[in-house]
Amino acid sequence: MNDLDNYYGRSFTKYQLSQEERQLATVLPIKTKKACPRCASNYSEEHQLPNGSFYCRACILLGRVRSDEGMYYFPQKGFPQQQSLKWQGQLTPFQEKISQALYQAVDDRKPSLVHAVTGAGKTEMIYAVVAKVIDAGGSVCIATPRIDVCIELHKRLIHDFACPIALLHGESEAYFRTPLVIATTHQLLKFYRAFDLLIIDEVDAFPYADNPMLYHAVEQSTKEDGLQLFLTATSTDELDKKVKRGELQRLSLPRRFHGNPLVVPQKIWLQGFDKQLAKNQLPKAFKNRIAEQRKTGYPLLLFAPEIKTGQKLTAVLEKLFPHEKIGFVSSQIENRLEVVQGFRDKEITILVSTTILERGVTFPCVDVMVVQANHRLYTSSSLVQIGGRVGRSMDRPTGDLLFFIEGTNRAIEKAIAEIKDMNKEAGYE
Repeated sequence: MNDLDNYYGRSFTKYQLSQEERQLATVLPIKTKKACPRCASNYSEEHQLPNGSFYCRACILLGRVRSDEGMYYFPQKGFPQQQSLKWQGQLTPFQEKISQALYQAVDDRKPSLVHAVTGAGKTEMIYAVVAKVIDAGGSVCIATPRIDVCIELHKRLIHDFACPIALLHGESEAYFRTPLVIATTHQLLKFYRAFDLLIIDEVDAFPYADNPMLYHAVEQSTKEDGLQLFLTATSTDELDKKVKRGELQRLSLPRRFHGNPLVVPQKIWLQGFDKQLAKNQLPKAFKNRIAEQRKTGYPLLLFAPEIKTGQKLTAVLEKLFPHEKIGFVSSQIENRLEVVQGFRDKEITILVSTTILERGVTFPCVDVMVVQANHRLYTSSSLVQIGGRVGRSMDRPTGDLLFFIEGTNRAIEKAIAEIKDMNKEAGYE
């Protein structure tokens, strides 16, 4: 491996390279002097330097880009051909149909959207197309907006693929060059014309959805003759428009891998939750539901809309259910990966979470309760994803999914309607 090996396919600011490295690099084309060449955000007059030039605030965490200094990149190089797929599993006929369509999409250069229900087995469906590109000497990136989803994907793929896999997020180890990269969508800003195949998982998730900077990162990190595939359980208006315009091929899978329908949420009226919580109590109906659920022995995942609510709920549960092992996770919990693993290993029996765990994680046999499901922070998309945590296991393809509410709203009704529509499309009704 030469000194520049980890530079191929990546872009750099002037001061991230030595003078010698800059001479070996290619200058990044600047389309307009009004916008950052890395993230395409417009320069602001508020961010002007004494010499009259501007710098970009939007992507400054990746190194400061200045309007009077060019950026550099090292053109991507091919990889050796190989046999990369180790996975010996079997796809269902429905999964196989999607897998073959994606395989063909590479030959046809046809950008595609896979709209598959939560628990359909999207990851396994992309294995064949990922292996096809890698085995031919190409480069693949699977990108997703959430760190937790990246880590979960990496855990699975290192067992199923023979090639090394780079994991890239804000807290990860340093990048090393390999034909398969798993990254958060923000990390794509560090690449330029790098990937023959770029797969965006969870395209409806924050912060990717409706984010022009991250859309630009996807375009810029894909090779000019490369292919983009999008995966989602809840599509976005942007993607639906592209499907209508014929820019994207839509592949639909409304059926879970185990053949059972999606669990439809049950709405339960819950009054005075905040008042009771403030008194270090829980409404009687809610407490009784938890007590009944705990008799089953199945793990319980409780969603709270805000961090402060989740923290308070955890403290009250610890007092009311002293025999249970209770954990809490949010974006601000530093050891959340260990807490999540503890829940997966059954060391934690009740896990309280914000929407940080709404997607991309699988807990076998889990029951889910959502407190204040009518809260403004829950979108129909997040409620569908939360619901998708239930019934993902062959051992228990069902489970309880309870929405505790003080009145319903559009997000709740839309989420329930979407789940029922998917079940109908799959032939369950």
